[in-house]
Amino acid sequence: MALMKQLDLSLYLVTDQDLSMGRSHEEIAEQAVKGGVSIVQLREKNISSLEFYNLAHSLKKCLDQYNIPLIVNDRLDIALAVDAAGLHIGQSDIPYKVARTLLGPDKIIGLSVESIEEARLANELDVDYIGISPVFSTQTKSDIKVPFKLEGVREIASFTKHKTVAIGGINLSNAADIIKAGADGLAVVSAIVSADSPQQAAIELKTIIDKEKQ
Repeated sequence: MALMKQLDLSLYLVTDQDLSMGRSHEEIAEQAVKGGVSIVQLREKNISSLEFYNLAHSLKKCLDQYNIPLIVNDRLDIALAVDAAGLHIGQSDIPYKVARTLLGPDKIIGLSVESIEEARLANELDVDYIGISPVFSTQTKSDIKVPFKLEGVREIASFTKHKTVAIGGINLSNAADIIKAGADGLAVVSAIVSADSPQQAAIELKTIIDKEKQ
């Protein structure tokens, strides 16, 4: 896939309007990108399709200025409608093969895995990355399974053929350990969107990631 070689998952921002302290997605994303965020996922569970479309359109316009990919969570129709860089799907969303057929070969598709078995099964799919979810327990995902912890990240990194993004309870205190365990990138929600300065929060996380990847 053409995009795969350029896919920088190192610091992956996932949006959450409820945690944004009243600030817009665009404001937070722009600050975070200036701090080192390399990819942004728009995730909204409780808004109308029209609101989701308008948000995605506006956020993509903002990110395009910085050449940062926009990934849409769950909603294949929205990803197509705004020509997003890609789609992130969970185990209960539209099947990967259907998503790939509709999106085409050049779009990024990520898949959440919530168990070692799901991570093994993902090796049979040509996804661009897998999201290891959750690494630690977190308030931002209420329907989550048993946390993988560092041992789970290490185990998946040992056999997966895919790039990996760890998500769930990630912050400055555990970021280095997760990268050391083998994750290619860290996906964060509250650590950036709830920070007083999303830019500074991103800088601090990216500094840790870059140090561990040297």
